[in-house]
Amino acid sequence: MNQSRPLRRTLGGRTARRLTPALLAALIVAGTAACNGSGTTAPGTARSTRTVSPGTAESPSASASPRSQEEFAASVSAEVERNRQRATKQLAGVQGQGNAVKDVSVTGLPVAKAEQFRSALVRVTNPTGKPAFYAVRVEFVDASGKVLDSVVLGFADAPPGRTVSEHANSRKAAGVKSFPRIAQAERS
Repeated sequence: MNQSRPLRRTLGGRTARRLTPALLAALIVAGTAACNGSGTTAPGTARSTRTVSPGTAESPSASASPRSQEEFAASVSAEVERNRQRATKQLAGVQGQGNAVKDVSVTGLPVAKAEQFRSALVRVTNPTGKPAFYAVRVEFVDASGKVLDSVVLGFADAPPGRTVSEHANSRKAAGVKSFPRIAQAERS
């Protein structure tokens, strides 16, 4: 004889199904209350209160974010331009390839059919014991050896014994099968 049948008849199938979620919710609330009231604070346990407001309020950092990103981009561009100008002046007085051609390498990046510029990754490894400024001229040449474009990069304070990298980009060499090469490199 099945003992659950008389209980089902007494409570009814629908009533039992309605009580089950309510009982589970009560158990979860009771268990949570018991855990929060233990008074123990272990490392890594955080207690905080979070208030949810009905309206959408902007935080101060969210409204300032676009402007600060633009300012950051502008400051980076200005720094890159200052380094490029310093490198151009430094390379103007250099005879031949310069004193740091062995410290510099260049790798052409894959060419896409719809590219707007040709890009190369330039790496500088500083073998000296102190930070140094590197001025590097990268030439983009075609298959016949004709120079399509020349790009100057400045690497400020390259750390000793470390490798730093930067991209050399050329719009003039875009869409043409070209190869980057180091024309000059000077360390100061």
